[in-house]
Amino acid sequence: MPAHSVPKKQPSRPKADHGNSLRKAFHEIRELIVHGRLSPGSWIVEADLARHLAMSRTPVRSALHWLQREGYVIEHKNLRKSRMVVAPLTKEDASELYAIIGHAEGLAGRRTALLPKPQRIEIAARLKGFNNQLRAIVATRPSRAAGIFELDRNFHRGIIDSGAGPRLLALHKSIEPQAERYWRLYASSIIQDLHLSVAEHDEVIGAIVAGDADRVERALQANWQNGCERLARVIEIFGERGSW
Repeated sequence: MPAHSVPKKQPSRPKADHGNSLRKAFHEIRELIVHGRLSPGSWIVEADLARHLAMSRTPVRSALHWLQREGYVIEHKNLRKSRMVVAPLTKEDASELYAIIGHAEGLAGRRTALLPKPQRIEIAARLKGFNNQLRAIVATRPSRAAGIFELDRNFHRGIIDSGAGPRLLALHKSIEPQAERYWRLYASSIIQDLHLSVAEHDEVIGAIVAGDADRVERALQANWQNGCERLARVIEIFGERGSW
């Protein structure tokens, strides 16, 4: 009988496709949570999400477990069953979150302060540009927060991009959207204190120009700590979102 060659095993495409679908589901569900379209404390219906994303339930289920590990989703149990719930926004959570970001940016700020002076001057000028735009917004006394978040985020990302290594950058990238949740839901009540944040940014910029690593780190941590305290006062007035 003629010999038959055994066909070579082809690469398993479904696994790669699943990986791509998982990442897509993760980012799209996280976006829904961050922008408040899945509100804090709301039940997550896996089948509804799968239909909304035009995906099968398998990557959606995996994405929800990933989101649970990163703190966007929690498991709520009762006597009969457990369900996934969008994580609530609480003062306790904000305190931990802002402290982590403050320390991460503080480390990046230290490294930025140790760069050669011409680089520091260039970075400081870029940061000052963002902060001057925020200062102009303060002068107009806006009733809405449009544009403020992006300018503030660009300011802080400028420090991360200039001083963070790959591990610190990955940490900041994973946790920054969680802080964005608080901003987007409470922003309209925080903008009255924007001038305080602008002044704190000025201190960060001055410390970078001076090349004072300790001062930069203190200034960044103070900015996030003070921001957390301002947020906490707003939460006390309007209540925690999604708590039960």
